[in-house]
Amino acid sequence: MEQTWRWFGPQDPVTLADVRQTGATGIVSALHQITSGEAWTVEAVAERRAMIEKAGLTWSVVESIPVHDDIKTRSGNYRRYIDNWIASLRACAAGGVTTICYNFMPVVDWTRTNLMWQVADGSYALRFDMVDFAAYDVFILERKGAEASYPDAVLAAARARYAAMSEGEKDALERNIIAGLPGSDFTHDRAGMRRLLAAYEGIGPAELRASLVAFLKEVAPVAEEVGARLCIHPDDPPFSLFGLPRVVSTAEDARAVLAAVDTPANGLTFCVGSYGARADNDLVAMVREFGPRIHFAHLRNVKREEDGSFYEDDHLAGSSDMIAIVAALLDEERRRRAEGRADAVIPMRPDHGHLMLDDVGKKTNPGYSCIGRLRGLAELRGVMMALERMQGLA
Repeated sequence: MEQTWRWFGPQDPVTLADVRQTGATGIVSALHQITSGEAWTVEAVAERRAMIEKAGLTWSVVESIPVHDDIKTRSGNYRRYIDNWIASLRACAAGGVTTICYNFMPVVDWTRTNLMWQVADGSYALRFDMVDFAAYDVFILERKGAEASYPDAVLAAARARYAAMSEGEKDALERNIIAGLPGSDFTHDRAGMRRLLAAYEGIGPAELRASLVAFLKEVAPVAEEVGARLCIHPDDPPFSLFGLPRVVSTAEDARAVLAAVDTPANGLTFCVGSYGARADNDLVAMVREFGPRIHFAHLRNVKREEDGSFYEDDHLAGSSDMIAIVAALLDEERRRRAEGRADAVIPMRPDHGHLMLDDVGKKTNPGYSCIGRLRGLAELRGVMMALERMQGLA
């Protein structure tokens, strides 16, 4: 697999020179300076690519071209936003970047309740706490009908936790949930959040899935035309938030996405952490089934808890068998080489990482500090090299 690293552009505290020292050869990036819904230009893509190549690296994957909420609701200016998305896709392909990751999560992108949760070794992890989230949704945001979204036990615990929170703790929780995280295309306040949620009234999983299929039927033929590969990222977390529908959370969801527009240009980003946050997803079986359409892999691991909470664990720990998953991905690469596929190599990146050692106290993007990801990449590189050596000896 191609070892890549997510880089948020010139403002990223982790520099391209730093990335060179990690051993990664590819960069995963996006034009975050361009407002969501606006078209990327050939010139802007070329400028970013030149910056990356000057550092001795390759721009391997675009993550992500944002999909505006109007596209998901098929309302407002959705027609213009689809045209702009297609223009951005064409600009990327013209600039030689043809693997395009995107997501179709409504309103909020990846969501965590705690960005500094201390784990047993003293480092800090990202965490999604179901009780904290329910406390925010029900008692701070006061979303209409929110109580019905949670089991009685979670709701009771959320009520008690909210009652014990200081105003500062409430503010911090709100910032973590709705103020935007690295790579997301949103920054909300409470009133704005309520307006966006209102736009999804009457839209359930069937309606959101129909919007996704309609979107794919427009953009996948363009991807075929320009030689690009689209790879949708799963929902994170892979279950409903704020009563909103989620349609890329399970193996059945992934199967439906691929079947709806059955072309190699329509593929998946296989995120171990996202799919692995659900106990009913068999990740090794999913790689075996969907392997030919997996165009990109996020290798991170989460530790699941009974109430739906989870935290970002070490890359080789957690609730998913990372070694078996990597082995299945390497098997897929061998199969592709035997077929003579030009895209035999799957780009991967060590997604997220603990905040640790000298990075503690530095300016970092949550989940994207250098040392924690470097540790993960080193561990994953060792797994890949060992599995490849074992295969050669078999």
